[in-house]
Amino acid sequence: MTQAFYNLFKPKEANLKDEVLSGLTVALALVPEAVAFSLIAGVSPLIGLYTAFIIGLITSILGGRPGMISGATGAIAVVVVALVIDHGVEYLFAAVVLMGLIQILVGVLKLGKLIRLVPHPVMFGFVNGLAIIIFTAQFSQFKTVNAQGIAEWMTGYPLYLMLGLVLVTMIIIKFLPLLTKVVPSALVAILTVTLIVIFGNLDTRTVGDMASISGGLPEFHIPMVSLTMETFWIILPYAAIMAGVGLIESLLTLTLVDEITETRGSGNKECIAQGVANVTTGFFGGMGGCAMIGQSLINVNAGGRNRLSGIVAALGLLTFILFFSSYIEMVPMAALVGLMFMVAIGTFEWASFKVFRKVPKSDVLVMILVTLVTVFLHNLALAVLIGVIIAALVFAWKNSKMIRARKRVDEEGIKHYDIFGPLFFGSVTAFGEKFDPLNDPDEIIIDFEESRIVDHSGLEAVHKVTERYSKLGKTVYIRHLDTSSRALLHKASPIIHVNYKEDDPEFMHADEKVLK
Repeated sequence: MTQAFYNLFKPKEANLKDEVLSGLTVALALVPEAVAFSLIAGVSPLIGLYTAFIIGLITSILGGRPGMISGATGAIAVVVVALVIDHGVEYLFAAVVLMGLIQILVGVLKLGKLIRLVPHPVMFGFVNGLAIIIFTAQFSQFKTVNAQGIAEWMTGYPLYLMLGLVLVTMIIIKFLPLLTKVVPSALVAILTVTLIVIFGNLDTRTVGDMASISGGLPEFHIPMVSLTMETFWIILPYAAIMAGVGLIESLLTLTLVDEITETRGSGNKECIAQGVANVTTGFFGGMGGCAMIGQSLINVNAGGRNRLSGIVAALGLLTFILFFSSYIEMVPMAALVGLMFMVAIGTFEWASFKVFRKVPKSDVLVMILVTLVTVFLHNLALAVLIGVIIAALVFAWKNSKMIRARKRVDEEGIKHYDIFGPLFFGSVTAFGEKFDPLNDPDEIIIDFEESRIVDHSGLEAVHKVTERYSKLGKTVYIRHLDTSSRALLHKASPIIHVNYKEDDPEFMHADEKVLK
């Protein structure tokens, strides 16, 4: 048992030092993110920190993508704002539990594989939009609150100091790996800038200025809501949206990390892990969360490839809360802003600019549209959904024009229609226009050897063609249907009757002629 437990977390293709140091780097980056997202959701900063710890720990142990980091996220925080305002934080906890149950169900039903339906242009748009969001979200740190409580941009010395420290952080992260990769450059940058601020006695905003991160262990807490259908209908819409947003962001992040590490994670396993994590955090007073693309990239780039790095990040965050909060509160926000700027720059798919003239215009449109929806609406699920729908419609349109027929008359006077291309809802009109019942001979053969019937619309198209010939006393025969097309016609046999050609070796001959 001990050996099996060790093997589960034993680093593979990486060393212990990289895993631990990358985990600690992520733990530092998680603090301001969790605090900021808590404030967005309208809850205590400790709720966001506890959420990051619980979700990060459970998904690192049970998740389908080693090296990926999960925690409290802005995508979830934006969804729950209205729920907290209208009904209170206890309803939030209940919604998070229901959210987790929905995610577990998705994983059990093995629906995580649906992420494979997301086209590459949608992935490009999603990643680029998220990079822009991460980058622009840091601008709030360049604002201060005046005596009237109004946020305004920094000016003068505070602005120059902030910019200078951010620039130092970015330079260290960028160029230190050229000198040595013994320690993560992000961790060195944070520690260096922190020491500069402390020993230089520089007056700049720190993590402690945002909120105190001091606290104890998270406590088990049953959401204080009435167990009625009224409560269920209140939390269900929020839980469903959170579950969808959380899984989409998690599975897309999983795909991105897969590409970077050239390995493959398990989407269904990740769905279950995310669900278990959210159910647990709901019973410990958490706000819900999912995978974090920024922190995941920090971890992977710093050398974290295995479960150990995520576990270290989660436990490191809890350690900060319990014992080292006063020290972490000394970390300048400039260092973390510089780190997130570099994450955003590294996240953005700069290669997408190179493919603009090399891919179809429809792909470019999808890419840009998904990016814009992500940036302006901050709704990742909606952006991906719109991108997939548009890509699917473009695909259907292109395939609708691929249907064609080669016509010939054999020595027996029978006319053959050799069909090429898929027959589905988009191509039925073009399919029907290929036939000439009035001028065709008494018998025709429609050959589907190079085609297939895809859906009900395709079945109806075949029915209409046979009906047109039947009214003129002519017979239509079908040849070379593939197995799936034949199955569709068989299920529709009560309403659609066709004749199979006697010499077709693959199918039985139907003696009855077309009835409809």
